[in-house]
Amino acid sequence: MNEIGEKIRELRKKKGLSQEELADSSKVNLRTIQRIENNESEPRGKTLNLICEVLDLNAEDILDYGKQPDKNYLILFHLSVIAFLVIPLGNIILPLILWLTKKDKIIGLKEIGANLLNFQIIWTVFAFLSITGFVLCKILHYGPYEILFYAFITLYVLNVILPILFAIKINQGKTESLYPNLIKLVK
Repeated sequence: MNEIGEKIRELRKKKGLSQEELADSSKVNLRTIQRIENNESEPRGKTLNLICEVLDLNAEDILDYGKQPDKNYLILFHLSVIAFLVIPLGNIILPLILWLTKKDKIIGLKEIGANLLNFQIIWTVFAFLSITGFVLCKILHYGPYEILFYAFITLYVLNVILPILFAIKINQGKTESLYPNLIKLVK
């Protein structure tokens, strides 16, 4: 695992900033920046937050808190959504359990999991509304209820294809969140 100073140096260089520019922008002493990048000292508290603000990242991301990359777990996490085919609300319950148990131990899982769970909650509401609307319209013989049935089937197919597609992308090395972030219910 990279030292914090090495990570800051890499991120600073990717941004095209010199040590002096980082020091000026973050309002941190140049000598402090040099010590941090040489791993002579570790930034804490306000210093770390000021540097991370200039580098456009969260302090948590740079510290990692002992997090490890685990591509297989991320793949399993995405595929756990398909549990809805067997377990009612399995698309929320199983990913939620997996997310809560490992979100602080696997790099990227916190953000990916929050987006996946938000998407699944919204998907569940739309699927429920479409099937309920279909049943009510069918019973009352009101309107073109077939459209609601087709919407329901489309949602189901979409929720089988997307997790498989995203699991393949994770396997290929894409680690950012893939689900659209429509509404933030889970953070």
